Amino acid sequence: MRLYIAEKPSMARELAAVLKMRRKGQGFIETAGGVVTWLIGHVLQQVEPAAYDPKFRTWRAEDLPIVPDVWKLEVNPKTEDQFRIVKRLIGQADEIVHAGDPDREGQLLVDEVLDYVGNTAPVKRILLNALDETSILRANADLRDNADFRNLKLSALARSRADWLIGMNLSRAYTLAARRRGYDVTLPIGRVKTPTLALVVRREREIKNFKPVDFFTIRATFVHANGNFVAKFNPSKKMLALPAFDAEGRLVDKNFAQELMTKFAVAPLDGKIFSCKTAERKEAQPLPFSLSTLQVAAGKAFGYTPQQVLDAAQSLYEKKLTTYPRSDCEFLPTTQFRDAATILNNLTRAGNEQVQKISAHADSRIRSRAWNDKKISAHHAIIPTRKTLAIQLTPAELNVYNLIAKNYAVQFYPPHVYDETQVVVKYKGETFSARGKVVKQIGWREFYIAAKTKSDDESETLLPQMNRNDDVQYSGAELKQGVTKPPPRFTSSSLVQGMKDIHKYVKDPAVQKQLKDVYGIGTEATRAQIIDDLIARKFLRVEKKILRPTDWAYLLIDALPDAMTYPDATAVWEDKLHSMSAGDGTLEDFLAGQIKFTVELVNAARAANFADAEGIFKCPNCGSALVQRNGRNGVFWGCSNFPRCRTTFDDKDGKPDKYNPADFAPMISSADFS
Repeated sequence: MRLYIAEKPSMARELAAVLKMRRKGQGFIETAGGVVTWLIGHVLQQVEPAAYDPKFRTWRAEDLPIVPDVWKLEVNPKTEDQFRIVKRLIGQADEIVHAGDPDREGQLLVDEVLDYVGNTAPVKRILLNALDETSILRANADLRDNADFRNLKLSALARSRADWLIGMNLSRAYTLAARRRGYDVTLPIGRVKTPTLALVVRREREIKNFKPVDFFTIRATFVHANGNFVAKFNPSKKMLALPAFDAEGRLVDKNFAQELMTKFAVAPLDGKIFSCKTAERKEAQPLPFSLSTLQVAAGKAFGYTPQQVLDAAQSLYEKKLTTYPRSDCEFLPTTQFRDAATILNNLTRAGNEQVQKISAHADSRIRSRAWNDKKISAHHAIIPTRKTLAIQLTPAELNVYNLIAKNYAVQFYPPHVYDETQVVVKYKGETFSARGKVVKQIGWREFYIAAKTKSDDESETLLPQMNRNDDVQYSGAELKQGVTKPPPRFTSSSLVQGMKDIHKYVKDPAVQKQLKDVYGIGTEATRAQIIDDLIARKFLRVEKKILRPTDWAYLLIDALPDAMTYPDATAVWEDKLHSMSAGDGTLEDFLAGQIKFTVELVNAARAANFADAEGIFKCPNCGSALVQRNGRNGVFWGCSNFPRCRTTFDDKDGKPDKYNPADFAPMISSADFS
C-alpha cells in the first residue's frame, strides 16, 4: 500500500480527488493511487519543562537554564485521534509519500511523526506548490527521495529547539527578575519576538527624541547654447568640514547659504561643462511575490494586515487559483515557463481591468530574470495557477489575487530602458550637478509607477545636448528651504518588511554587511503571527494602523541586554538555519551555540535592570519585592526571591507587620546570586 500523508485535511482532499477517490474512511481516503491521510498541523509538540523533571513546575531562578539531555515530544491531545489513525496506516504501508507543505516546517511536521512511530517503510517526497490538477499530477510524476530533504528537516528541528531554549528559559528568568521588583507579570521572551518588539520601541524613541533641522539647497540655472538646465550645488569635501554643514552633509546655515548665493551672482558668470556622460540603463521586471513582499505590497495598497494577506493567499491556494503562499522565494523554476501562455490567456478574462489589459498584451516568449532554477529549493514564488478565475472571491481575496496576477504578467514585458545623462558644471570654483533621463523603452513600467526618490526632480529633467568643455552662463539660482523629518512609525506590514530587511537594524556594522542578502528574522509563515501575538499580549497597540509600544514593552526592552533586543544574533542564527537547509552546518553545533547564548542571558537576568514597581514593599535583606502569600496559618508576606531569601513578615491590615522602610537593602545585583 502506498500511503500519502498530507499536512492538513484540505490538501488531502485535493490530492485524493486527483488520484481518483474511491472511498472515504475515518481519517483517510482510499484512491486509485493509494491511501491518503492527513495531519492537523503539528500533531506532536515539545513537552513542557516539568516533563523532564517535576521540580520545573515551579519557576525558580536556581533551576535555570533548563537544557534537555534527550529532547521529548508528546502527542497533542487535540489531535490524538487522528494521530492514532495515521500511526496505524504507517504500520500498514509498503511505501509512504510525504505530502507536507514544501517548506522546512512542512518537512518537519510529517518527518517528526514518521520518526516518532519508528517508520521503516521507504519514504518519497511530493512537492505540492499548487493544488490544481495539472500541478498535482506533475508533482506526483516527479516524486523525490525524502532523504534529499533531511537537511530541511534538521533546520526546522534546530529552529524549534532553539525557540524552546530561549522561550522557556528566558521567559522564566526575566519574569522572575521582574517579580523581584514587584511586577505581577509574565514576560514572554522569544528568539524572534523580542528583537521585533525592540524595533518598534527604538523607533518610537527615535521619533520622540527627534529634533527637526532646517536645511537649504541651492539650485542654479545655467544657459547652454542648446538650452537652459538646472543643476544642484554640491559642496566640496573641504567645505563640508565647515560648521555650516551638519554630519549628514546638509547645509544648515542660512546666512552661509545666502553668502554663496551672492557669490554666485557676481560677474563674471562664465562656467564650463566639466563632464557629461550618458549611459543606457535597464530596469528589470519586478520579481514575483514571496509572502513577505506580498504582505508589504497589499499593506501599502489596501491597508491589509500581514495576517489578512496570509489568510487571503491561503484561501486562494486552497481554491487552486494561486500557488503555495508561505514561500520566501521570489523566483520560478524553468519548468513553469511552459504554462505561461495558458496562464496569461486565463488572466485576460480574470481579475481587474488592468490585469486583463497587461495579460492581453504580454509576450509569453519573454523570459525574465525570475526564471532561475538556481534560486529554487522546495518552493517558488507565488503566482497564478492554470485554473481560470470563475468563482466569487471576497474583496480581500480578489485584491490579493490581482496583485499576484499583475506581478506575474509583467514578467512577459521587456525591461524598462532609458538613457541617463549625468552632467557636472564647474562655476566659481564650485561644483554643480544635473541628471536627466530619456526613456527609450517603457517596457513593464507602463503599468507600474516608479516610487518617488530624493533625486526624482533631477532624474526626470530634460537636458539639452552638450559635451565636455562646453561653455555655460549662470543666470540665477533658487534657495530652497527644507526640514528633516523623523522616520515613520511602523505598521504591521512595514514591520514585516523590517523583519525581512533585518540587516538594516543590526548594531554591528560587520554583521550588517554579512546579513545583507539573508532572509531576515522569522519565517514567511510566522512573521504575521509574531506581530499579532505582541498585540494580543499587550506589548503593542494599534492606533489607526500604526503600531505603538505599551509601557510593558518599554519595561521589558529596557531590562534586557542588547544581545536579546538587537537582532544581530537572531539574524545570524536565521542565516545559519538557511545554510543548514542547504547542508552547511549541523544540528549539534547550532544547538551548542543556542545553549551557550541561553546560559549567558540567564546569568544576565540575575542582574536585570528593572525599575521598582510603584508601591512595593522591599525586602530589607536582599532588596527584592515582598509579596503577599497564603500559608497554613493565613496571609503573610514573603520575599519574592525565595528560596534564596527566606525573609517573611506577618500581615497586618494588608501590609507587612513591623515593616520599616529605613531597613531597605540596596538594589539587588548579580553578586547576590553567585
